[in-house]
Amino acid sequence: MPQVIEWKNPGAEDILWRYPDEEITWGAQLIVHEYEVAVFFRDGKALDVFDAGRHVLTTLNLPLLTGLLSRLAGYKEKPFKSTVIFISTKVFAGKYGAQAQTTELAPLKVYGGFWFKVESPQLFVNEVVGGQQAYSTEDVNNFIRGFLNEKIIDELSHYDLLTVFTRLDETSVIVKNAISDYFKRLGLELTDLRFEGIDTTPEYRERLFWLRTGKAAPEEVLRMETVKKAAEELGKSSGAGLGTGMVLIPQIMTPTGPAQAPAAALVICPKCSAKIPATSKFCPDCGTTITPPSTATMACPKCGKTIPSSSKFCPECGEKI
Repeated sequence: MPQVIEWKNPGAEDILWRYPDEEITWGAQLIVHEYEVAVFFRDGKALDVFDAGRHVLTTLNLPLLTGLLSRLAGYKEKPFKSTVIFISTKVFAGKYGAQAQTTELAPLKVYGGFWFKVESPQLFVNEVVGGQQAYSTEDVNNFIRGFLNEKIIDELSHYDLLTVFTRLDETSVIVKNAISDYFKRLGLELTDLRFEGIDTTPEYRERLFWLRTGKAAPEEVLRMETVKKAAEELGKSSGAGLGTGMVLIPQIMTPTGPAQAPAAALVICPKCSAKIPATSKFCPDCGTTITPPSTATMACPKCGKTIPSSSKFCPECGEKI
């Protein structure tokens, strides 16, 4: 009965599996299921790769391994030694958490999620499985998480505290693109990376608020106070992540930019219906004389509030005038 090499019943979170027997016979059946590849690994090198299907192992479909074995006398008749590593090509999810520093040496705590898959099985086996001796899913996850944390720390060190907090969306995209390049060197594809929380120490948090509010308009001060309150409440919850304090809320933190001058009031020309500035004495489109709106006021007969005398309804209580 021919030898059967197969990854049976892989778990949903299993990234790879090593076939336990390194003695492989010629004519053995290699069964590779959908969303899997099998890589033959020997002497520290990933050699032949098999996609999904049922394969009978011969010198024809193992050209790289055969070339390596050809120096051995009688290799075609004897079992040969090789490690067979099955790799799942599905997308996997992971969590990360790291402590970094900004350009001004402000401490940062960040955490979030990432998604990845094996893009180049041969490169992945060379760089991660063989290179890091990561022969199990746990070993691979530990290595990838540590590798990702290291790269995030390195990338965030290029930014100042204010940029990280107020331009997180932009920063996260830049960090993701940079880390994607590193992942490709491992034979991996980083399909997504998300910052879910970010924090600093109370000292730098107060400095951040001062930077954001020192020369800000009143609405910016209100925005930052809202963030502080949100941070205090979120910091008390069990989902606050790494330490207490601010969990970033991008919608609140995003600056609105310099204060904009209020738009000039417009009125409708009674003749040509053009929208023109309320200060116009004549319509610039048709020349019609524009009568300025009345500034007379009156008291609402119901609530007593002062309202324009031209009102048809009281804007305070809705009373019909």
